[in-house]
Amino acid sequence: MINKETLSTFFKEQARRPLSFREISEQLGLSRPEARSLKRVLREMLHEGEIVLNRRGMYGPSGDMNLIAGYFEAHRDGYGFVICDKPGERDIFVPSSMTLGAMSGDRVIVRVEQWKKRSGRIIRILERAFTRIVGTFDETKTAAYVRPRSKNASFSLYISVKDRDKARHGDTVIAEIIDYPSDRRSPSGRIVKVLEQPGDPKAEVEMIIDEYNLPRRFPKAATDEAKLIGARMNPVEDLPKRKDLRSLPTVTIDGERAKDFDDAVSISHSGEGYKLWVHIADVGFYVPWGSALDIEARKRGTSTYLPDRVIPMLPKELSEDLCSLRPAVERLAFTVEMDYDSNGGRTGVKFYPSLIKSDARMTYTSVRKILIDHDPDELKKYVSLLREFELMQELCNLLRQSRLARGSLDFDLPEPEIILDLQGNPEAIIRSERNFAHMVIEEFMIAANEAVAEHLERLGIPSLYRIHEEPDPMKLEDIMKVIGPLRDHGRKQGKKGLKPKDFGSLLASIKGTPEEEVINYIILRSLKQARYSPVNVGHFGLASESYTHFTSPIRRYPDLVVHRILREVLIRKRLSDTRNKELASSLADIGFTSSRRERLSDEAEKKVIDAMRVWFMKERVGEEFQGKVVGITPFGLRVRLDDYYVDGFIHVSYLSDDFYQFDDRAMKMVGRNSHRSFRIGQSLTLRVDKVDMVEREILFGL
Repeated sequence: MINKETLSTFFKEQARRPLSFREISEQLGLSRPEARSLKRVLREMLHEGEIVLNRRGMYGPSGDMNLIAGYFEAHRDGYGFVICDKPGERDIFVPSSMTLGAMSGDRVIVRVEQWKKRSGRIIRILERAFTRIVGTFDETKTAAYVRPRSKNASFSLYISVKDRDKARHGDTVIAEIIDYPSDRRSPSGRIVKVLEQPGDPKAEVEMIIDEYNLPRRFPKAATDEAKLIGARMNPVEDLPKRKDLRSLPTVTIDGERAKDFDDAVSISHSGEGYKLWVHIADVGFYVPWGSALDIEARKRGTSTYLPDRVIPMLPKELSEDLCSLRPAVERLAFTVEMDYDSNGGRTGVKFYPSLIKSDARMTYTSVRKILIDHDPDELKKYVSLLREFELMQELCNLLRQSRLARGSLDFDLPEPEIILDLQGNPEAIIRSERNFAHMVIEEFMIAANEAVAEHLERLGIPSLYRIHEEPDPMKLEDIMKVIGPLRDHGRKQGKKGLKPKDFGSLLASIKGTPEEEVINYIILRSLKQARYSPVNVGHFGLASESYTHFTSPIRRYPDLVVHRILREVLIRKRLSDTRNKELASSLADIGFTSSRRERLSDEAEKKVIDAMRVWFMKERVGEEFQGKVVGITPFGLRVRLDDYYVDGFIHVSYLSDDFYQFDDRAMKMVGRNSHRSFRIGQSLTLRVDKVDMVEREILFGL
């Protein structure tokens, strides 16, 4: 049977040089039907970057030709880095003249030309991340172009007369890319939509949705399937295969505005320790492989959460009803049952489909009032569940201490929360509160994810892991250049060199200091992005040897995939070699696509927050606020307001009382004559000088 594993072994053990299709077929002794299968498998391997077809029409493994497959991360100035598909490989730097017109998120083949410097040239683009760009229509006497707003595209699109639609000079437009840039041709496109300048925040959100091509509606096949699914799939028939946990005290704990409840927890004393049940919505029961809902969920990859709406991965019939673990309603779940000793060490684990009924829909605020504030009204309201909450608090503390002791990184970074009025305008922008109740759910979900990952890995079953690689050694040196001047700990550490294992103690040493948030962000930006991969290299940030995503199948496609794999293992006990190969073949592509959709969703969410900030500050030009310095660059000061979670910038040219220079060794901005200086954490009285609605930037003066 011809498959990717057969061909990989052939290239590794028998091929001594690149081979033509005929040579491969002859050396493998294939019949005509088998040769047709060979063509299909070669196409798949080319698409995934495992092999390369050279200009002479010959195939060879990428690694043997100094070629590496990965995805491209572009910088605004044109250069970028290729993040290698193979976990554990250092990134490849690509100069701006060698990108082949690649955009951020494109899957590419890069030829490494300098191994010591880890730099190379993109020679092929396997898959494009973007088919459209949003930009400004620029019409000259001789030609017309769309100049992109996003750093994802480092080129302008030529627009022919017939493809201009009704666009006028200066309009913001969406352009579909017809020809991507190459050595032989310039990029070109056609305008598909002229965007009106947004007149309110809601219109700005709509424009960002267009910019990122986020789906507004589900295809008819998916919506029809969602409407019929409750009637077609009868849970009663599945009940004999499930463990009945309806009598177990069970709660969901989520934010106030949450509508999709995909996890619930139960807890009890077990001998000298604890028994913890983590119940996850059994989405896989309703959404099988290859269904219309599955195809659309895989395409979306994740739900996107915006201040005024959610763009869900699954239709509301599932995400907010059938699969949502609502209180006092019987629901199908997938349960991870874990036993712990009195020190928080896991002593046993079981996995099984279950039937549950949540006793209460708790919020983080409510649980905080019970466990931290000891609010009498809240204690009285949930008196029947108080013992369970106390046990959760005890076990959470034990799990958290154990995780931090093994080297897990404890980033406590605030995030903005947008408060909207009835018209959808930002009323306030505040720091989102992260309290002990958040930590309880985090620890329990991490525990369940680790248990599932370890179980599948121990059985040798192909699965999708959530991996987080160690930071690049070169980036560690850059971190110390910035952190060293800010903290004594950093200076001491800098003398012997920073190692990944030192991050935990560094973060602990800055707790409660003015520099804490800045240093947290510096370290976080230096780390590689976590991603999905069928190859397990561990999770650096969590100091976990084996980690997956299992606990949010309503809003993340990889979780749904892991659910299906675990269910199949529980039913069949072991998978055939053929089935293992089928899984392994599909997981690499699912991991790559899901990682890319996650990055796109995150970027869109950040853009919307930036937009809400400028709309909030638009009418406050000239007003004064108290704030502090949260970042310093050669170009000026990054500042944040005390009363609102709003960032802005003071350009060095606005510091007009002296000639200011950036001191990178001391991380200060210093006046040449007055010696007045600005440092991280310094309090300032700020004036809003300008709000740039196009660039979504707020400019302050002193």
